[in-house]
Amino acid sequence: MSENGNGAAQPQPAQVKMNVLAQYVRDMSFENILAQKGGGGNAQPDVQVQVNLDAKKRSTENQYEVAIKLNIVSKNKENDAELFIFELDYAGVFNIEGVPEDQMHPFLLIECPRLLFPFVRRVVSDVTRDGGFPPLNLENIDFMALYRQEIARRAAAEKTEEQPAVN
Repeated sequence: MSENGNGAAQPQPAQVKMNVLAQYVRDMSFENILAQKGGGGNAQPDVQVQVNLDAKKRSTENQYEVAIKLNIVSKNKENDAELFIFELDYAGVFNIEGVPEDQMHPFLLIECPRLLFPFVRRVVSDVTRDGGFPPLNLENIDFMALYRQEIARRAAAEKTEEQPAVN
């Protein structure tokens, strides 16, 4: 407790505590389509990355599982032929205390992925290199912007559902 200007005690906000208890590859698939088709040479890659996030409460108190799911498709710029497809589902288990309930959802989908991302980037780089391509070094992901986009998308979808159909 601390005192305000009048000498009255005020409660201190709860201290946020977050620990990463585990992190792991839940699922991964890498397909080198270029090699399967017997191709090679100097392809000019065009890489598309899709990011999805998932978070859920675990049965143990204060524990949550957060997953970053990537779907990466690399195509040849010249002829649009697929070079590789990489899917990664990377998860972390977190112990989180002191976050107010109304702030838990954004915390799980912004702060937790920020901690996991460097490890996800490393897996992507290593697998693409080991798969016969130059290592793919993912750009930083703005998880706050991603979260805001998803909230806006959901709000727009709810508005559309509320609109009565016009015949």
